[in-house]
Amino acid sequence: MQRRRILAALAAAFLCLAVLLGAGEVLSQPHHRPVGAAPGDLPASPVRFDTVTGQSLAGWLVRGDAGAGAVLLLHGIGADRRQMLGRARFLHRLGYSVLLIDLPAHGESAGDRVTFGWNESQGVAAALDYLSDALPDEKIGVIGASLGAASLVLSLPDVSLEAVVLESMFPTIEDAVSDRLAMYLGPAGRWLTPLLLWQLPVRLGVSADQLRPIADLPSLHVPLLIAAGSEDRHTPLAETRRIYAAADDPKALWVVDGAAHVDLHAFDPPAYEARISAFLAKHLRDSD
Repeated sequence: MQRRRILAALAAAFLCLAVLLGAGEVLSQPHHRPVGAAPGDLPASPVRFDTVTGQSLAGWLVRGDAGAGAVLLLHGIGADRRQMLGRARFLHRLGYSVLLIDLPAHGESAGDRVTFGWNESQGVAAALDYLSDALPDEKIGVIGASLGAASLVLSLPDVSLEAVVLESMFPTIEDAVSDRLAMYLGPAGRWLTPLLLWQLPVRLGVSADQLRPIADLPSLHVPLLIAAGSEDRHTPLAETRRIYAAADDPKALWVVDGAAHVDLHAFDPPAYEARISAFLAKHLRDSD
């Protein structure tokens, strides 16, 4: 009887390990897909540029009014630049220039694996360089959602930024993995976090210590608006408050009542557009 129990326990452990190995493979798979032309109501031009490692990135550039400012839009994991079209439309109506990109390993951009912000941060750096070269006289802002937000922080940008909106950003990859395991397996699932994290160097060549946006956030000396849903289980509000506490001033926290880990613009467009337009106008359009 005892031997059977030991064998059953070993079988369960191997099954759990196999499932987690499979999960690591699936979660890091690229999300390539054709994006096609920009919608007819947005006067966007297709653009392509390379990262420092030679990866080709795809995007759309929408030119706005001279002197109004320019905004880089960064989508979440598994999506592409089309996730940010609602934001692009309202920003363009206000006169901003807008750059929407597919992050590495997403949409029509190159990339073999999703790296949860590491390789994606090189894409963000390349996009900021491209935008500052294309529109050298414009003040630049960034809106990043989830993976896009983390990638912006991890990029440690050397381009001067005047305003940044971070939506639904995880503080560390440990938190992100642990929260998701608890969602699907219950609180005990958190104990399995190390089994997913040890795969990072093997699969992606990056360590968990390199995927801690909260650690790099204090070096981002720019006015910040940190936004999150009150019902977000992927990044609980307590973690967003930790992020807010770690950020430098000037900063603001916006808790979107009733929202989970969703597209905050799509959740409540009027409230989102009012809050974001006021923030960007203050920092991209006010005189120095």
